[in-house]
Amino acid sequence: MKKSVLTLTLLSLAITLFTACGNKAKPVAPAENAQNTEAAAAEDEADMAPDFELPNLQGATTKLSSLRGKYVVIDFWGSWCIWCIKGFPQLKSYYTKYKDKMEILGVDCRDSEDKWRAAVDEYQLPWPQVYCDDANLRKLGAKYGIQGFPTKVVVDPNGKIVNTTVGEDPAFYTFLDGLFK
Repeated sequence: MKKSVLTLTLLSLAITLFTACGNKAKPVAPAENAQNTEAAAAEDEADMAPDFELPNLQGATTKLSSLRGKYVVIDFWGSWCIWCIKGFPQLKSYYTKYKDKMEILGVDCRDSEDKWRAAVDEYQLPWPQVYCDDANLRKLGAKYGIQGFPTKVVVDPNGKIVNTTVGEDPAFYTFLDGLFK
């Protein structure tokens, strides 16, 4: 009995710490003079969203760069992730609210293809979805600095990362409201 209470307490603490990760946006400073132009260009390039191409629900592939021209929210999620699932209703609401200004690209991680497809159907996710196997997740995880799930990365119409939020954090939705005012 004491072991179960301790386990639940530790699990509760871990979840609390995970959700407290919050907004991890990278600030971008403009170049102040000609000397800083090269440094700013290198920093801008570093802030570009790494392109990737993954299989979609239709049996083809979707490439991130094909979505340029609108803001894109890359939502790294999995059917096994309770916080991902709990966040879907609000994410759907914001998709409806701002779908003329942004696209969401769901990137399912750590699921089998069957579980991924079933979860998209069960939760009726209306935005484009791609499947990320473990080999691709290792690469994308390193490129995008994925530290937990869900991770939402906002990419501007030119392909630059403007916000990264780890966990289901209300600050993400505040950021979207400010962005699309």
